[in-house]
Amino acid sequence: MSAETPPRSGARLPIGGTSIQARIAEAAIDLFYARGAAGTTVRDITSACGLSPGALYNHFASKDQLLYVLVRDVHLRVDGELATALAQVGDRPACQLAAAVRLLVAQAAGQRKESRVANRDFTALTAKGRQEITAIRRRLRDRLTDVVEAGVRDGTFTLVASQDRAAAALTANVIATTCANISEWTRANHPMTLADLQDRYVQMALRLVGFQPVSAPVRIS
Repeated sequence: MSAETPPRSGARLPIGGTSIQARIAEAAIDLFYARGAAGTTVRDITSACGLSPGALYNHFASKDQLLYVLVRDVHLRVDGELATALAQVGDRPACQLAAAVRLLVAQAAGQRKESRVANRDFTALTAKGRQEITAIRRRLRDRLTDVVEAGVRDGTFTLVASQDRAAAALTANVIATTCANISEWTRANHPMTLADLQDRYVQMALRLVGFQPVSAPVRIS
């Protein structure tokens, strides 16, 4: 089986933003990651990217709006890339799960700062902002749940306790959370390549869904 990680669609945030907005976003991600959104001021952000203190307001309505845009766009980008990854590998659930896990690991480990900010600081958004992000997160979870449930239906996967949609959702949530939590720890103390990390997480995910290859084990890459 093979499940190639699709090209990352947008290294620059915000999606469709100007070059100056991208400079502000990059500085904000670094500061939000290190200090949290609450501990970062507008002056901190503009100073970090060499702009005058009031320049941020020419591009974003406020620090809160900047945070919202960044968190939203990280989630939208991952959701779009996940949909693409699943479409590219065909309809075999094991290949789809491998592709999904590789992508989620690449986001959490390869884009660690933005991943941690998106997962941690979305709770600091307004109620309306949190509601929108929650809807995207549910859509991501549902995509993964659909894959797990498809594997149960065709006999590829065997879940713990029961084989219904609820069990598929629980398993999908465990897999997604495990991948996202990579952004909370440093790889400096666990030296390995991203590809090795992806391989390990794919194997763990396949074990969680009770996948048993019908022939000799083949590396899923």
